Amino acid sequence: MKTTPDGRPVPPAHADERAMLEAWLDFHRATLALKCSGLTDDQSRLAALPPSTMTLLGLVQHVAEVERKWFQRVFARLDVPPVHGDNNLDGYALRPDRGLDEATARWQVEIARGRELIADASLDDCGRLSEQDAGFVGDQEVSLRWIMVHMIEEYARHNGHADLIRERIDGVTGA
Repeated sequence: MKTTPDGRPVPPAHADERAMLEAWLDFHRATLALKCSGLTDDQSRLAALPPSTMTLLGLVQHVAEVERKWFQRVFARLDVPPVHGDNNLDGYALRPDRGLDEATARWQVEIARGRELIADASLDDCGRLSEQDAGFVGDQEVSLRWIMVHMIEEYARHNGHADLIRERIDGVTGA
């Protein structure tokens, strides 16, 4: 596999659908990790610009929750609690005792668990949405293909946020 100069895996130019989806999802995961690399805990807690309170630490916590929701709760239909507790359903809230290293480790655990759960699944296999989420999607069942495309979109959108936050912290741009 080829990598970018900063070490991220380059998605293949030609591959089957499953390999392409997995590669792009991994690329976007690696992009967020890169955006957070080399930061102190204090830096990872710096917000974008008011009125936003979004931080890189909050983004890492959020994507850990997103990984759990879509691969464990929706696809595998597991009854698992929120990653960061019932008072932090979206993952954005920060705690003084949780730093970037701990949040990143938790995120990687969630990624690994998701990979396990979908390893032998077909892209046509379906997960089940809550009634509330089904109202937005228009169906209570979504295919693994839909989930993977949604995850790529989720990471791509948040990587744009991460670009702006990181630039504000120390001027680092790109990736």
